[in-house]
Amino acid sequence: MAALYEAKATATGGGRGGHVASEDKVLDFDLAVPEGLGGPGGDKPNPELLFAAGYSACFHGALQVVARQAKVRIDGSSVEATVGIGKADGGGFELSVALHVTIPEVDQAKVRELVEEAHKVCPYSNATRGNIDVQLSVA
Repeated sequence: MAALYEAKATATGGGRGGHVASEDKVLDFDLAVPEGLGGPGGDKPNPELLFAAGYSACFHGALQVVARQAKVRIDGSSVEATVGIGKADGGGFELSVALHVTIPEVDQAKVRELVEEAHKVCPYSNATRGNIDVQLSVA
């Protein structure tokens, strides 16, 4: 693959409770381990929150592309991503993702069709396919 864009970020310090910064310093902040994983939680992000934000934005972009190709207006649409982390059966940890798509004033069958198409072209969906359980739902 010839990359059209590359993003670079570096983690330092305490890993999940350390610091992350992008090369261009657009992102530059401390992380906190969530309470559910034994950390302090609070008002700092964690890797799952960042993954949820990235996946929801990427999937929404893919949804807009397929809707435009299908000549369907999706004004007011949104994609909510819920990322879960838990212990894997074989040891270690694994992630799960639930994507919930809302497109007002579009027939639910058409929304499902658009969501399925977006799931085929979204880079995050393609990267996680077969590795992470991704559930799709529509409002």
